[in-house]
Amino acid sequence: MDKKELAALLARVAAGDNRAFERLYAETAKGVFAFAYSYLGNRADAEDVMQSAYLQIKQKAHTYRAGTNARAWMFQIVKNMALDELRRRKRRAAAAERERTSSSVAANEGNVALEYMMRTLSAEEREVVLLHVFWGYKHREIADLLGVPLRTVTWRYNTAIRKLRDFEAEV
Repeated sequence: MDKKELAALLARVAAGDNRAFERLYAETAKGVFAFAYSYLGNRADAEDVMQSAYLQIKQKAHTYRAGTNARAWMFQIVKNMALDELRRRKRRAAAAERERTSSSVAANEGNVALEYMMRTLSAEEREVVLLHVFWGYKHREIADLLGVPLRTVTWRYNTAIRKLRDFEAEV
């Protein structure tokens, strides 16, 4: 889905069009979930954040400014909610419990590659890979979103891809 279609969907959601919201969800849910998961490392928490983020998107769609980047607007909502969840989690449980939960969820689902990505890539590398692969951002757009130089984004992406290819060669 291109930027104009996404912006048009958000405008229709702001006008109360539930079908537009359903389409928005269908078109973006996979990327939103992956982005939330990259922060939380826990499937259940990522699903909760994703659902809450979509409720927030629906309620706040009227605040989206036409002509701006709709994906970035949605991305910021998901990121803020994921960070809020991390703060709550930090208060509730020790870091060891969080790591155990993250590992057991990934192991139960048999998603070895995702677990490897979570363990091996830094948060910055995961963020760049997810923004590029799932959200379709160009490196220059990612640099603008994150407020870092383009070379930094390119370096993080290339480093992450190299690590993932090394894993693929091992498997």
